[in-house]
Amino acid sequence: MELKRVVVTGLGALTPIGNTKDEYWEALLNGKSGAAPITYFDTEKFKTKFACELKNFNATDFLDRKEARKMDRFTQYAMVASDEAIADSKLDLDTVNKLRVGVIWGAGIGGLETFQNEMVNFCEGDGTPRFNPFFIPKMIADIAPGNISIKNGFMGPNYTTVSACASSANAMIDALNYIRLGQCDVIVTGGSEAAVTIAGMGGFNAMHALSTRNESPETASRPFDATRDGFVLGEGAGAIILEEYEHAKARGAKIYVEVLGGGMSSDAYHMTAPHPEGIGVIAVMKNCLENAGLEPEAVDHINTHGTSTPLGDVAELKAISEVFGAHAKNININSTKSMTGHLLGAAGAIEAIASILSIEHGIIPPTINHTTVDENINSELNLTLNKPQKRDVRVAMSNTFGFGGHNACVLFKKLD
Repeated sequence: MELKRVVVTGLGALTPIGNTKDEYWEALLNGKSGAAPITYFDTEKFKTKFACELKNFNATDFLDRKEARKMDRFTQYAMVASDEAIADSKLDLDTVNKLRVGVIWGAGIGGLETFQNEMVNFCEGDGTPRFNPFFIPKMIADIAPGNISIKNGFMGPNYTTVSACASSANAMIDALNYIRLGQCDVIVTGGSEAAVTIAGMGGFNAMHALSTRNESPETASRPFDATRDGFVLGEGAGAIILEEYEHAKARGAKIYVEVLGGGMSSDAYHMTAPHPEGIGVIAVMKNCLENAGLEPEAVDHINTHGTSTPLGDVAELKAISEVFGAHAKNININSTKSMTGHLLGAAGAIEAIASILSIEHGIIPPTINHTTVDENINSELNLTLNKPQKRDVRVAMSNTFGFGGHNACVLFKKLD
């Protein structure tokens, strides 16, 4: 069976550094940090008092007030980003065969704030189980794609992938394969997360996963730097329209890039820590290259998982050196998490968007906040430090890994 070609025809981004794809891209090139003191709740007793929250975002500017109240923030974010991506694709919703349009979405946690608030209300009450009737529909992770499909009438495959921080990358790979196999013409994919909550911050602090650089939040996310001390929690959504190539060409759609392949693997090592030699990461990048039919030398750019954790950054860069060998020093490597923070289940989507736009515009966003060389990192690697670098990018790779040892990797290529 001959596989269909798959392309990207629409993008939507709602991030801590920009509320549209264009704002997001401009902020990336300007090295803008989204980290700032938390405004959602009192952080006096928390170890970490900052995060990458959305700025100047009001859900009711985009959604009906009554409908917005029925949604957790992670679903609101999904609706806004997917609306932008659908509009960007110029898909004609009146003529497209909606039986062949799906929604495959990623979320690592889902409605954490909804669950938190309902439990607090119950515990502070008299013990009578008075729960909001929308408690369960607001909380469940699969409700985001459900709402996207209901709004637009999309009747193809509809579900959520949950693999921690790899969730939206897994969603993209599933979407790619449905279209490749001829089962869909178009899929809205991506991911959203809204974990900047009391429970989210408290939980990650308890794991010692977050940076505690409270005196300088904007410099706290510093991937590859010797002084990094943990990741910065972010929130938002990224949406990508994947479409079968001939379908896109027939309607005259703008095509950003071709999606060449996706890879998956498992570390099979530890609940939260990466394998120190990056064995699972080596496997996922090799799987992705094989799936795409590419040699390592074809890759120009890698947007790493690069969370700014002491162990994770070293393991990933070791794996890149292993997979790409002498060619590794020719690749522009970066971590856009240095600006956005870590969006958990939405990370793969917004970082894929950054990779796609790097191909379109021929420029690599920087890894900001780097001041001190880490002797454990290969000094020959080009980590695109502190300022963007112009480059003709033909092939870009986006890496995303999650607690539980989940690894996902996607490859994008400039259309010939």
